[in-house]
Amino acid sequence: MLKIGLIGCGRISKNHFEAVADQADAEIAACCDIVEERASGAASTYGIPVWTTRYQEMLERKDIDLISICTPSGFHPQHGILAARAGKHVLTEKPMGCRLEEADELIETCQKHGVRLFVVLQNRLNPAVKLTRRAYDEGRFGRIYMITSNVFWTRPQEYYDMAPWRGSWALDGGAFMNQASHYVDMVQWFGGEIDKVEAITATLARKIEVEDTGAAIIRFKNGAIGSINVTMLTYPKNMEGSITILGEKGTVRIGGTSMNKIEHWQFGDIRPYDKEIERHNTNPDSVYGFGHNGYYQNVINSIMNDSIPSSDGLEGRKSLCLLEQIYMKKS
Repeated sequence: MLKIGLIGCGRISKNHFEAVADQADAEIAACCDIVEERASGAASTYGIPVWTTRYQEMLERKDIDLISICTPSGFHPQHGILAARAGKHVLTEKPMGCRLEEADELIETCQKHGVRLFVVLQNRLNPAVKLTRRAYDEGRFGRIYMITSNVFWTRPQEYYDMAPWRGSWALDGGAFMNQASHYVDMVQWFGGEIDKVEAITATLARKIEVEDTGAAIIRFKNGAIGSINVTMLTYPKNMEGSITILGEKGTVRIGGTSMNKIEHWQFGDIRPYDKEIERHNTNPDSVYGFGHNGYYQNVINSIMNDSIPSSDGLEGRKSLCLLEQIYMKKS
């Protein structure tokens, strides 16, 4: 039984608690939050035997194998480094940090102490995305010409006002780094190595330090062009979270609010699974989708059977590298 300690009992932790509860060979052994009511409330709701407001106290427990980090993004490297030094495997929510140099320190520390590092990029495990990746790996697209992603969501001012770290450069990052980070990852995952990035960002309506809207254009080393369009100002609610891949021999668009529905699927060749695309569509009740369950299964298997995870520290670094380039090139 893999024993997990979770730090950060805020908004995203619910997905982690519920995902672990569905695993037969893992359990949350302890949870931690600096706000006592959040830590004790999570323990009560999810039947967790131990809660604490002191992270070091949780790290000192001998029965914990893995630390799941659900704190604000800017704290991910710091909390991961402390876990690695304590000999715990590390699972961190996206992005793995707000600055690349801090993420690199986390990667190096995990390597030094012989622990595994996992970055939650659960949308890679969406059924629609997995089927598209299968077609990509089989070469069905041929040469990729263009990859475009749209993230048209809404976050009212009240969302940012709920916590002082939200909308800050130090701990959160803007719409690209926070809400759209999975889509940034998806574009680079299909596009490959990056040659050039240009971006325009703006803070049009929210009272925050960072951007609420932006557009990035990417040239990949293989010649393909990518674009990512992001806003948190969509009226009146989340509208679209999509990726479209245009290739020499195939075109696929995955839409819905969180890349959960194949809306266009056409290739020059025909495979038996082309008739099954409808069963790969899902209808999640939030933009987080259903991927955390599959991600924990992947992590548990990686630790117990020493297999390659779907997204480790080096994979997480790739999307953070693109995010940093977007912010460096913004105007």
